[in-house]
Amino acid sequence: MRISKYILLSAVPFLLAGCLDTELLGNTLTSKEKSEAVEDNPDRLEASVNAVTSAFSQYQAIRSAHSDFGYPTIMLHLESRGVDMVSDNIGYNWFNFSLTYDNIDYTYGNDREIWGTLYNQIKAANAVCATVDSATTDSKLQYYLAQALAIRAFDYFNLIQIYQKTYSQVDPTKAAGVPIITEKNADEASKSGCARGTVAQSYDQILSDLNRAIALLDASGVKRADKRYVDSSVAHAIRARVNLVMNRWNDAAADAQYVIQNSGCTPKSLNETGVPSFNSLSESDWLWGIKIEETDRVVTSGIVNWPSHMGSLCYGYATVGAWRRINKKLYNSIPATDKRKTWFCDENAKSAGLTEAQQAYLDGQGAVPYTQVKFAPYKGTVGNSTNANDIPLIRIEEMYYILAEAQAMGGNPSQGNQTLVNFVRTYRDPSFNSTASTAAAVQEAVFPQRRVEFCGEGITWFDYIRLNKDFDRRGGGFETNTCFDIHAGDNALIWRIPYNEIQYNAKISESDNNPVPTPPTPVQDEE
Repeated sequence: MRISKYILLSAVPFLLAGCLDTELLGNTLTSKEKSEAVEDNPDRLEASVNAVTSAFSQYQAIRSAHSDFGYPTIMLHLESRGVDMVSDNIGYNWFNFSLTYDNIDYTYGNDREIWGTLYNQIKAANAVCATVDSATTDSKLQYYLAQALAIRAFDYFNLIQIYQKTYSQVDPTKAAGVPIITEKNADEASKSGCARGTVAQSYDQILSDLNRAIALLDASGVKRADKRYVDSSVAHAIRARVNLVMNRWNDAAADAQYVIQNSGCTPKSLNETGVPSFNSLSESDWLWGIKIEETDRVVTSGIVNWPSHMGSLCYGYATVGAWRRINKKLYNSIPATDKRKTWFCDENAKSAGLTEAQQAYLDGQGAVPYTQVKFAPYKGTVGNSTNANDIPLIRIEEMYYILAEAQAMGGNPSQGNQTLVNFVRTYRDPSFNSTASTAAAVQEAVFPQRRVEFCGEGITWFDYIRLNKDFDRRGGGFETNTCFDIHAGDNALIWRIPYNEIQYNAKISESDNNPVPTPPTPVQDEE
């Protein structure tokens, strides 16, 4: 297809292997005939739906680089560009161009990894949407269609946040969004390209997909096989995120409350929080995640995977020098009574949350101060070279933070503050207290809790953007040449549409792209 060679051509052979067009029904059937075929046998669509979920962890789908392994690649790019996760600019750090902001140049492969990964998954979702009658009453088909719609919404929500300033900082009806390709215009886009819509159109599509997905999931009654799939609570959780960004406070609170009450997920307890984990879909607090199998190519590659780059207790790039560590100033702000402090090593590279074997492994590998030990190795085996960890996408804890902020910003700061205090005291720090009495104060009280809670999970970047925060790395432990203080709203904080997209999409020109940013320059660090 024409809209980016990288988006819609490069991944087709493996991404759609086993899908309707190539295996199940052949490539000579019309969309109507395919729809009729799956109505007769809904199980025929299962492989296509699995193709959508498997796109989260594709091996080198965009380019031959050790940084290209699906959506976790995006998580690491966002963390590396941010403030709270520190790393060194060395050869083993495959995300160093995000760390240094060199990849604000839109010819860099990192940009293609983000854009292409999300649009490849959208393409797979569109294939499902094109095959199912939107008015179907078959419960399995309703469930399958809902998967495609919810994941497509998730992808477009990521795209619009990465490639444009946050919703509240622009005129949504005028600011450029991203190209919106659905099953309705995919053929035309393949022939003629697709222009950028507006921010408002992007969010309209996201909410439309989520609303439809929720209605279909509720109507279908199908229970998901595992947490790689979307259920109604997951769709509400994604919508809670969207409503939070759009400052639709009451809607965000309602969605978060729904998830808390209906998902069946529970936050990690105080005891569970104090040790490395975050490696399995079976964890009680995971709403939704990426399921990884030992036979997946990202695993058999050995080092082209999330644990290789983020795992401090397993084999990979991190333990040979590309250590991921917490911002030193943020670490020092965590009270000793907060169980999350043991997710990170102290100034002596020690953590009270580790077993003797885990600490000995870190010592033997030469771990540095403030190294994160949040993510346990596969099956808890120290030094494991089988990096088959599942990867979290949404956890129930986020819904409590959204609820607290949305309640406060929606007009009830005392309620929001109490929600925050109750959650943190119960699950993270029994000594926590907050006296925030205004909406803005509660929002500010929630922010550092989210920074600590989601450090390393690819979420905090979006918080900095939506809250219009400076990206101030001073005092964080960054190297001299990566110590930046980038002010909120700086064009360097918006990714540019990749050069290859400009080349191959006839409806996006250089003048349609985001502004050319000025590269950030290092500033004097703080002691």
